[in-house]
Amino acid sequence: MSKILIVDDDINICELLKLNIEKEGFKTVVANDGKSAIEKFSYDEPDLILLDIMLPELDGWQVCKTIRKTSSCPVIMITAKGELFDKVFGLELGADDYIVKPFEIKEVIARIKAVLRRANKKDEDRKKNLDFDKLTINITNYELKINGKVIETPPKEMELIYHLASNPNRVFTRNQLLDEVWGFDYYGDSRTVDVHIKRLREKLENVSEKWSLKTVWGVGYKFEVKI
Repeated sequence: MSKILIVDDDINICELLKLNIEKEGFKTVVANDGKSAIEKFSYDEPDLILLDIMLPELDGWQVCKTIRKTSSCPVIMITAKGELFDKVFGLELGADDYIVKPFEIKEVIARIKAVLRRANKKDEDRKKNLDFDKLTINITNYELKINGKVIETPPKEMELIYHLASNPNRVFTRNQLLDEVWGFDYYGDSRTVDVHIKRLREKLENVSEKWSLKTVWGVGYKFEVKI
């Protein structure tokens, strides 16, 4: 269940938003000034922020700027100001969307859902694209790049390196890799894993000192990343 932080100095607007947003199945947290907005953002870790611009203590611009220093949490600015300058300035600060008062509750709910969908898709895409020093593993396109150059890699090798690199420094046994990469219904033996690791090593060896495909003797394999 997504959590929405509502920030507005108008208590009636906060109550109206809180009531209708919770009807849609979201959790809510309310702040009535910029300072408490930043405090509640840090403490409650919301999934999206509805942020008014005209606030006591710190205004919405300052709140958005502060949040963007440490987080990509979606922000929808809500304000009585409708000038183009305010919209552009808010978006340049990192806001994801902009709603002008007076607003329709249905529009606010629709914007919240749309922004959350975009944010979730970005998170999913980010997880499917792994970046390390001189190495990119894109499981969506089944594409392995070394120094920006695409290296021809069979699908199962891609799935194996993606699985290992998605869990850096975690050791997997051969049987775990057979189950998790090849599937429970695969009837091959552990030498299959060894062969694919050998082929991957031929592609990845000496590319970078910051990561490597390691054998953990007597156990299995890991994608080691130096911290």
